[in-house]
Amino acid sequence: MVTIKDIAKVTGVSPSTVSRVIADNPRISPDTKKKVRKAMKKLGYHPNIHARNLVAKSTKSIGVILPSSADKALQNPFFPEVLRGIGSVTHKEQYTMMLSSGQTEEEILAEVERMVYGSYVDGMILLYSRMNDPVTQFLRESEFPFVIVGKPYENISETTHVDNDNFSAGKEITEHLIEQGHEKIAFIGGARDLFVTVDREEGYKAALDEAGLENKEAYQIHTEFLKSGGREAVESLLALETPPTAIVISDDLISLGVLSMLEDSGLHVPKDISLVSFNNVYLSEITRPALTTIDIQIYEIGAQSAKALIEKTVNKSEPAKRIIIPHKVIYRESVSEYKSE
Repeated sequence: MVTIKDIAKVTGVSPSTVSRVIADNPRISPDTKKKVRKAMKKLGYHPNIHARNLVAKSTKSIGVILPSSADKALQNPFFPEVLRGIGSVTHKEQYTMMLSSGQTEEEILAEVERMVYGSYVDGMILLYSRMNDPVTQFLRESEFPFVIVGKPYENISETTHVDNDNFSAGKEITEHLIEQGHEKIAFIGGARDLFVTVDREEGYKAALDEAGLENKEAYQIHTEFLKSGGREAVESLLALETPPTAIVISDDLISLGVLSMLEDSGLHVPKDISLVSFNNVYLSEITRPALTTIDIQIYEIGAQSAKALIEKTVNKSEPAKRIIIPHKVIYRESVSEYKSE
């Protein structure tokens, strides 16, 4: 196995100089760095990252926690895209990303505890924000660096988080339907304990209130962020005595199930019913009709959460930040003007 001493011998510099080149010490001249790195490449030398990390008391790894089992969560295109954003930063900063999940809340907590107690990672990104979350509570009590994607349930000012203004986004997309003449507008969202659902639904309700429209409880359905959840939600809405003429759907993947179920029921979008959605994943553009949706810049959410976490792991006194990623409406073909007969 090639060692630092072998590189020193070939290049005619001291082993300590080779070590400084590996650490990218600014005191070493560019020419010397170039010569040493060339020899390292030629001889196939790779620095012992693990040993260096032990000295620095850093793993150069971050944990990323999914909200549910990986096989379920990764069906939703949001997660691969946010991971792509995180990965762009970890790659650049030469960090490793460890992905973790579990079938239950207990399994996820146990996995997080193992990663923290085993010193496997320097910090964690939680790809969810839910009420009374034991993982968040554990990380806070352990004073372990973490960043939340979403709005924290408590201690907002003390918790670094990356989010959109989901209330405004929910209000804006609902107002678009109201402007098109729709008055009977339903809402299909994810679980009620997820803040992203709560905020988007509150925005939807605020738009109805401002327009003087009735806020019907029967029009508000909650389901999983999966295609199958969308199908079940539509069944409930179509069974109502007065079905809605438009639906606000809190996630593009649920929208696919909604579209499929409406088609099976002989209804056409947007001729018979209009749909708007959130996230602007790639599926929203290629489905027929293409979805009018809120672009929340998923990739940027991931990148900013990774940057914020690495800053916290490098500087333990880094203050908590609230990073809001801008959103915008992407207008496509799933909405039409409503004209009463």
